[in-house]
Amino acid sequence: MQNRTTMKKLLNVTAVMLLIAAPFVLMSCKKSDSTNVNPTGTTTTQTLTDYEKESLLHMREEEKLARDVYSYMLNKWGLNIYGNIGSSEQMHMDAVLGLLNTYGIADPVGNNAAGVFKNAELQNLYNTLIAKGDISLMDALTVGATIEDMDLYDIRIAKEKISNADIISVYNNLAKGSRNHMREFYSQLTSRGGSYTPQYITQSEMDAIINSPKEMGKE
Repeated sequence: MQNRTTMKKLLNVTAVMLLIAAPFVLMSCKKSDSTNVNPTGTTTTQTLTDYEKESLLHMREEEKLARDVYSYMLNKWGLNIYGNIGSSEQMHMDAVLGLLNTYGIADPVGNNAAGVFKNAELQNLYNTLIAKGDISLMDALTVGATIEDMDLYDIRIAKEKISNADIISVYNNLAKGSRNHMREFYSQLTSRGGSYTPQYITQSEMDAIINSPKEMGKE
């Protein structure tokens, strides 16, 4: 009889311990099921298409091109716009790097110096833009508008082929930054008697940008 009572007490204690431990077991299971955390702070289980991977690699270096050209023009012409927008381009580079890290894609930039690119087309474009920006300040401002023009076009085309929510979120932010930068370069050009005709986006897209106010919020 005593053995039955003792056994019953042991069973009761065991049941209580299992009830206490259950939430911690569930939490442990949830943690092990979680995947990478993206730059927006949410988790993702999506895999990327080949196009999405290539787009991120290209965009990482395209944002580097913008930063490197603006750094060069700041040293050449001493105009603050290049320093301010160049800092923004560094943040854009970091945002794309965050996605590369999230999805385990090797960074094409690595420790490459300013003006050095893995992508041959971007390397040639950098050299061409630097040569043009060396000619005059007006040419340098036109180079700035051209870069933002190209960025906006490339982002729009990329988004048409991308379904990954993480990438779309980052690209939307990059596009907002490029629209603001375009407004600034266009203002600098027109204040000096110049103008800019878009080479990549449409004229209607350009008109919509320059005729609307600066967009606020994170870039």
